[in-house]
Amino acid sequence: MAGPFKRQGVLRAWFAALCLTFAPVAADAAPEVASFTLKNGMQVVVIPDHRAPIVTHMVWYKVGSADEPRGKSGIAHFLEHLMFKRTRNLADGEFSKIVAENGGQHNAFTSWDVTAYYQDVAVDRLPLMMQIEADRMVNLRLKPEDIASERDVIIEERRLRIENNPGALLGEQMMAAMFLAHPYGIPIIGWLPEMQALDYRSTLDFYAAHYTPSNAILIVAGAVEPDEVRRLAERTYGKIRGRKVEPRVRQQEPVPVAARRVVLEDTRVRQPAWQRAYLAPSYRQAGEGTAEGLAVLAELLGSGTTSRLYKRLVIEGKMAAQAVAWYDGMAYDYGRFGIYVSPIPGGDADAVRARLEGIEREIDLLLADLLEHGITTEELERAKRRLLASEIYDRDSISALARIFGFALATGQTVEDVLSWPDRIAKVTAEQVMDAARAVINPPQSVTGLLLPKAEKAAPDAPAADAPAADADAQGEAAR
Repeated sequence: MAGPFKRQGVLRAWFAALCLTFAPVAADAAPEVASFTLKNGMQVVVIPDHRAPIVTHMVWYKVGSADEPRGKSGIAHFLEHLMFKRTRNLADGEFSKIVAENGGQHNAFTSWDVTAYYQDVAVDRLPLMMQIEADRMVNLRLKPEDIASERDVIIEERRLRIENNPGALLGEQMMAAMFLAHPYGIPIIGWLPEMQALDYRSTLDFYAAHYTPSNAILIVAGAVEPDEVRRLAERTYGKIRGRKVEPRVRQQEPVPVAARRVVLEDTRVRQPAWQRAYLAPSYRQAGEGTAEGLAVLAELLGSGTTSRLYKRLVIEGKMAAQAVAWYDGMAYDYGRFGIYVSPIPGGDADAVRARLEGIEREIDLLLADLLEHGITTEELERAKRRLLASEIYDRDSISALARIFGFALATGQTVEDVLSWPDRIAKVTAEQVMDAARAVINPPQSVTGLLLPKAEKAAPDAPAADAPAADADAQGEAAR
């Protein structure tokens, strides 16, 4: 369940020790969860936790950037921003003001598969949060003049988060290289030319098509009981008429036939990197034991100082400062399995390139050895203990737990799938890990990315009066 870069440190080590001694603890520590559906089709999940008088209130819409109309990339994220404008009952900006005045925190996010809105508040403020969140589910009142100003905001966000960040640029290009047909290859924030063309009517149409109780999941975690949440939900969300939502139909990815490679050189690179991602099944897609096998594989390959990648590249080879592996299976369609390595610092651009090429050779040898000789029982058990420890840590936070359930349910899993995950991990066999590895670690399914520093050109001597200024455009681009 954990993402590509799981929590590290003292607490995780403590939980790992706990699981070493009491292996069944993770499975037995499953939270009490209630799930029911309102008459209008809205699923409600309640996760009671009375340790503190607080609550996390989240509404997840089963729509993300991969559900956008062609040519309208970024519209799901754009609408997320506009949802904080006025409604029929609230003035412009009043939603955020109400949350703040009641001592709460709130935000929202968009992924390829979901759009989610949440508030963390004192439990006695939950009825108010439900009231205002239900209001903007159906009563958003946009004006044509909202479009240009908020469009400028998301364009600036793209500039700051993507275009000014070489690592983010490389990641965007790697996704585009991996997904030739499926919309996961389109960035969540959108392609700039399409973002610049987002308009009032298309945004309202997207809102009308996807924002409805029958396409939403309400998750409430904290100092509450299911019956109480049911009453509140019926008085707020339950009064909204559900609308039919078209099923998700996305263009599927063709069978990959060639390994792909993306190299980005940029003068702004301060931390070079080597990374590779393999197309993999998601939890929803995978057969029995496959996704769990990939999670265990990522753990034993690249999590902690005892992992194969860390020992080979950091301790023994002294080539890298960081080496991790990850599996991201929380997706409606395809998942990804990946490796990320930061080389040790130092040297000019040529030296860095040579170091990354050496790292790549070592990784290829390591993966070939894995596929040929398999894994040891000790590695398997250690990886499973660490994964279970990480799950215990995640479940200790009500907001983290709400997110786990939200992502899982919005991408096609069930409450039982989430609750049974520790048991499934505990039962993973070496054969399942190796079957998953052989199915995924396959060159045609891969995209390899190199992030390299680019040496800045020395300023040329002043040209003669009649000489053409051939480098003027290139220098201007570097300056920007």
